[in-house]
Amino acid sequence: MKKRALIALCVGLCLILLGSILASVFNGSNGTKVTRITFDAANGKLSGLLYMPKGAGPDDPRPTVVVTHGYLNSAEMQDANAIELSRRGYVVLALDQYDHGHSDLDNAVYEPYEAFGAFLQAWAPFWVNSMHDAVAYMYEQPYVLKDEAGNGIIGVTGHSMGGFSSTMALATDEQEAMATGVRKIYCGLTEGSDFSYTGIFGVDVTVSDALGGGRTMGKVAAQYDEFFFSNPEDPAGTVRHKDYVSTPDGMAFLGQTEPAQANTWYNTADGGRRIIYQPAQTHPWNHFSKNTTAYAVEFYTEAFKDYPVAANSIAPDQQVWQWKEFFECVALVGFVFLIIGIASLLIELPFFNKVKTELKPLPSVTGASSKFGTFALLFGLILIPGVFFAPLMDDGAGSDMVNILMYAGCVFGVAGLLGIVYSLFEKQYRKSLLTGSICVTVAGSLLAIIAHTPMYETGRFWNALGVNSIAYWTIACAAISLLAMSVVYVVSKANKGVTFRDYGVTFSPVKILLSLLIAVITLVAAYGCLFLVDLIFKTDFRIWTFAFKTFDFNIVPTVLRYLPTFLAYYIISTAAITINTNTEKLQGVKGYLLAIALNAGGAFLWLVLQYATLFATGVAAFPGSALSGIVLVAMVPTLSIAAIISRNLYKKTGSIWTPAFLNALLMTFMTIANTMVAFK
Repeated sequence: MKKRALIALCVGLCLILLGSILASVFNGSNGTKVTRITFDAANGKLSGLLYMPKGAGPDDPRPTVVVTHGYLNSAEMQDANAIELSRRGYVVLALDQYDHGHSDLDNAVYEPYEAFGAFLQAWAPFWVNSMHDAVAYMYEQPYVLKDEAGNGIIGVTGHSMGGFSSTMALATDEQEAMATGVRKIYCGLTEGSDFSYTGIFGVDVTVSDALGGGRTMGKVAAQYDEFFFSNPEDPAGTVRHKDYVSTPDGMAFLGQTEPAQANTWYNTADGGRRIIYQPAQTHPWNHFSKNTTAYAVEFYTEAFKDYPVAANSIAPDQQVWQWKEFFECVALVGFVFLIIGIASLLIELPFFNKVKTELKPLPSVTGASSKFGTFALLFGLILIPGVFFAPLMDDGAGSDMVNILMYAGCVFGVAGLLGIVYSLFEKQYRKSLLTGSICVTVAGSLLAIIAHTPMYETGRFWNALGVNSIAYWTIACAAISLLAMSVVYVVSKANKGVTFRDYGVTFSPVKILLSLLIAVITLVAAYGCLFLVDLIFKTDFRIWTFAFKTFDFNIVPTVLRYLPTFLAYYIISTAAITINTNTEKLQGVKGYLLAIALNAGGAFLWLVLQYATLFATGVAAFPGSALSGIVLVAMVPTLSIAAIISRNLYKKTGSIWTPAFLNALLMTFMTIANTMVAFK
């Protein structure tokens, strides 16, 4: 076992080293130097990745682009734009917006927004101020080009909320220029954002046009964007096909009175130029797209045509950012091997091997009826999280579908009480039936309470805004799974001598404490490797919207607030994986595949239904599930990796505690590090 642990550890380290070295090569393509910078800004501390092209500096200042991410993301989400623009000679700052990544908003900035309510108070200040403040910093840098009048040759590009932040920065810059005579922003391209949120703060399409100042401006308006670019005449639900150039706002942005053409330049009355690109893609697809990245290159080549740089000769479709993403994914795979290797090695050490408990494989079911029943049960367990995903994430407690869970919880809670009474008269299996019935009562009651009670209300305690709906879905799924396991135990396992030990559950304080210690040491060692990679290579471990990335330690209190929720889930899910995959016929790859299906199958099937329907018909299966569907994309690899860790480590320990603690710590830190954390 030690040999296997060492092999996993070595494979992990090799993949991490190989992936990180090659990812950094493509990140700094064409001689670009990438550094992480942090600076004091008007409303707090801002951070980002500075891409400095070869030769750029005070003696050769360059046109500059500030690129930034959307809600719940970080600077690394703009890798494609940052790499491709910098390798073409532009200075690029990939910005962490306030309260995201390594940037923090001063707490005093929240106060003026208090009248908007708890959610808007935490949500609005970050994007209203971020791009404007970053441009103010970059304008003062000697490597940023200015014209003879002192105007900055700076472009702004943001995705989603970053697009709103860019729109606000453009409007604010023009207002300030009226007083100072100097414009800091030369041009701007937004991706995945219209005027729906900036309008709350007075910058609608009309105001934006009036404050255009003759600039070159553009928008990427994806045809299947889950949030924006709707026509006012569209039915309810924004997850549907869009044609922004034919909407009133789209035409007004382009200065047209009739439906316009996508991907076409238009001159505006103030002397500016405008364009709207309409790729056939979704909202998060924007920042993982060769087409959209080519649009960004084309846009800035046109916008900065009076300030050419030699590297502009690289064609827009000649891109290398995909290789950076590929090798970061290689490092991500290595990170999973590293985690399993560290934990497995610790388990074998003399002090820690007391966590081990013998866990013999259970006999596989036999007979056609038993096999069909087992298949039906497992398929139901896989489907349930997907069936109740949209109601729990979008509608919450008190909605019709969630009320079904409440009523089911009440029914099973009462059934559990009846089972307790019945067990008192049962002689042969009294203890097993009593234990199972108590579990049914507890699980049913918890489900009823969770389904009835609004939880994780946004505020200074639950201050990771994007995590609150995920936490609610997670704790509800935990209660559902606990109830299902308890009912199955009472109905079919209590009379077969199955005990908690068969679920990998032991209640030895020593084993539990040692398991926790193994999980903490593994987490610290693995994240130590991640921080070292970030320090040396300026890369992390990711694929698209899913990433293990570094964080500032002021998020630790927030992690601790959400940790009990995710710990409850991973304790129960690991027990479910243990009992369902620890059979004689599921000792190999089949067991891992079933474990992944139990954890992530429902989420995956929901996404397939949602987006297959969207692309086939133009309207998603759940047209009101915009942000929740996007969030679920990253949940599939999260839950899949957790399933692999759960199955691997329970097989080595015979217990659920080590994998449950490790998954809870690992995934909570990963989740909070990748989202917005307010009121720090």
